[in-house]
Amino acid sequence: MQKQLENIFRGKKILVTGGTGCIGSEIVRSVLKYKPEVVRIFSNDEDNTFRMMHEIDNSGPKMMHEISDRRFLIGDIRDKERVLLAMEDIDIVYHAAALKHVPLCEYNPFEAIKTNVLGTKNVIEAALASGVNRVINISTDKAVNPVNTMGATKLLAEKLIIDANEGKGVKPTIFSSVRFGNVSFSRGSVIPLFEEQIRQKKPITITNPEMTRFMMLVSDTIELVFKATVLAKGGEVFILKMPVVRLGDLVDVIIEAYAEKYHHKKETIEKRIIGLRPGEKMFEELMTESEAAVGFETDDMLIIPPQLEMPSLSFGISDYPNARHCSLGRYSSRDVKPISKEEIKRLLFS
Repeated sequence: MQKQLENIFRGKKILVTGGTGCIGSEIVRSVLKYKPEVVRIFSNDEDNTFRMMHEIDNSGPKMMHEISDRRFLIGDIRDKERVLLAMEDIDIVYHAAALKHVPLCEYNPFEAIKTNVLGTKNVIEAALASGVNRVINISTDKAVNPVNTMGATKLLAEKLIIDANEGKGVKPTIFSSVRFGNVSFSRGSVIPLFEEQIRQKKPITITNPEMTRFMMLVSDTIELVFKATVLAKGGEVFILKMPVVRLGDLVDVIIEAYAEKYHHKKETIEKRIIGLRPGEKMFEELMTESEAAVGFETDDMLIIPPQLEMPSLSFGISDYPNARHCSLGRYSSRDVKPISKEEIKRLLFS
């Protein structure tokens, strides 16, 4: 795949929306290794943009903003005119900008719609107007059978991305999505929260110790994004097979990892069960029964072709290396045995 990525990225112009966030910034750093002509880093977060601009580049002593193959752009995907300007002459778009925190979206639903739905619409229309080659949308397990506002808006974003492949007419742009589980150590994830609570000698707040979640490393997310970039024909949703973690086990591993660091005895750290937050589920899903019925799988990935009829596109096993028809009835964290505490420790800290 490395050779394919070199062929796709070398000399190309790439835009990453939400490019200073946890996923967006890792996409930027990873893409830069393949010598694109330029990467435009699009964000409405001035503080994170400033911080990222002053990162020391891996290739030497220069900072991010001192090197000619990257551009930092302040803007919001809600602003279509700004997105059009940012996307001018771009080859590949990674669309990572979104409102992602479940309780915040639950209490601010109109804002979630403006960013996650209307913002995605702006990205699609700008990509078509600019003649972009491909757009890879970053989605979430919350979009599957959603029970909260964030998940519902991300499901709508997925549908817009799928439908764009049929509504584009003769334009060449390919639109596809990747679905993530919980990304460990990302901003807003529970691991940094638990660490901070331990540091401040506060009780660790647990919604429910029996809750299960899909867990993936940042490096896994980049692998999935790049595989989708190589394989996408248009309209697919790509999902990485990933381990399931029980929240109570994760808490115990985090306490063991950080108690000594902050000079505490792990036995003295209080756990406080606070119950589910608005919009939360006890388990998460990455693929529904209807998606599984038409899906494909490889050893490490699930591929869901669009269920919308597209006369201009067809999808088969032969389109994806080493693929076979999906053997799962669905892909839910309630059906997968959680990994052990030792496996969690290796996953997070290896």
